[in-house]
Amino acid sequence: MTLLIEQTLNGIQLGLLMFLLAAGLTLVFGIMDLVNLAHGSLYMFGAYFCASFTAWTDSFVIGALLALPAALLLGVIVEVVVARKLYRRDHLDHVLATFGLILIANDLVRLVWGPDGRRIPLPAWLNQPIYLTPDLPYPTYRFAVIVVGAAVALFLYWLVTRTRTGMWIRAGASNRTMIGALGINVELLFTLVFGLGAVLAALAGLMAAPIVTVSIGMGDNILILAFVIIVIGGIGSIKGAFIAAMIVGMIDTLGRALLPDLLKTFLSVAAANTAAPALSSMMIYLLMAGVLVWRSTGLFGARG
Repeated sequence: MTLLIEQTLNGIQLGLLMFLLAAGLTLVFGIMDLVNLAHGSLYMFGAYFCASFTAWTDSFVIGALLALPAALLLGVIVEVVVARKLYRRDHLDHVLATFGLILIANDLVRLVWGPDGRRIPLPAWLNQPIYLTPDLPYPTYRFAVIVVGAAVALFLYWLVTRTRTGMWIRAGASNRTMIGALGINVELLFTLVFGLGAVLAALAGLMAAPIVTVSIGMGDNILILAFVIIVIGGIGSIKGAFIAAMIVGMIDTLGRALLPDLLKTFLSVAAANTAAPALSSMMIYLLMAGVLVWRSTGLFGARG
C-alpha cells in the first residue's frame, strides 16, 4: 500500500509536469495552427536559465522566479522573429523551420553553457522528506511540484474560462478570422499565447531540473509524449490536456513500478525489469490509438 501511494503521487507529479508542457503546446497548435517542434527547447532553456540564476543568486527559488521572465522574453523573440513568418504556410514548413530551431537551440546551449550536464542544488527545506503519515515519508520537493503544478492548472482554468483574454483565446481556437474581423489584435494575441506557452514549458523544465540532469536536448524526447497528450486530450483543449496528462502520468509511473513484480511470475528478473518500461510506454501509445479510433478529435477536441 505504501508503494502504491508513493507511486500514485509520483504519477500525479509526472502528469502535472507533462500538463505544463502540453498546455502551452496545445494552445499554440490549437490557436495558431503551428506545429512547434522547438517547444521542447523552451523546456530545456527553462532548466538552463534556472541553473544559471540559481548559481548567481545562491537560491533555487529566486533562480526559478528569474527564469520565468527570461523564458517569456525568449518566447516573444522566437514568435516575432520566426513563428510569425510561418502562420500562413503549410505544416511541412512548420516542421522544417522548428526542427532547425531545435538544432540552433542545442548548439547555442553548448556554446553558452558548455557540453556537460548540470545539477541544480535544492535548499535544505526542500531536500528532506515530509511525512504524509507516520510511516509514509515523501520527498518535500516532489510534493512542492504537485502543489505548484496544481496551482498553475487552476490559474490556467481561470484564465481561459473566466477572463476576457481567455475568451479571446477560446475564440481564436474556434475562428481566428472572425476575431480579427471583430477588431481583436490577432498578432498581439498570438504573441501572448506563444509567450504563455514558453513560460509554461520553462516552468516544467525548471521544476524537472533538480530531479533529472540538466543537459543538451533534454526536451526533445519529452516533446513526443507532449504531442501524444494533446492528441489524446484534443488539440486546443486545456481540460483535455490536463486529463490526458494525468492519465499518461499514471500509466507510465504505475506501469514501471508495478509491472516488474507481475512479469516476474513468468519471466526472469532481468527480462521483467527490461520489459516493464517498454510495456508502460506501449500502453500510452495504445491508449492514443484507441482514442483516435473512438473519437478522432481527441477526448475533448471540437468536432468538425
